[in-house]
Amino acid sequence: MSADADCLFCKIVAGDVPADVVHSSERTVAFRDINPQAPLHVLVVPRHHEPNAAATASADPLDLAEIAITARAVAAAEGYDDYRLVFNTGAGAQQTVFHTHCHVIAGRESTWPPG
Repeated sequence: MSADADCLFCKIVAGDVPADVVHSSERTVAFRDINPQAPLHVLVVPRHHEPNAAATASADPLDLAEIAITARAVAAAEGYDDYRLVFNTGAGAQQTVFHTHCHVIAGRESTWPPG
């Protein structure tokens, strides 16, 4: 498993930085966003460090599948059947932590187009 010593999410995965962890698996960790945009706003991150979803897909596609499985489990545990999954890739798309992560958002109306 690779990690980046300067990465906030790697530090959360390692337990070096506290987070409100709501789910953990062999491949992922899910924790509440510190600036929630909805009643449910959880980040799902792979334990393996890659900078974005495309890099994760290239390095280990099973990590992306596990992110979706974890997201479903988190939403269900919180009582939601409907939820949005968001991956921001790159600074221009508002990615601020360059460790693959998926936002699981539920509990408010989702509009289209997003953004």
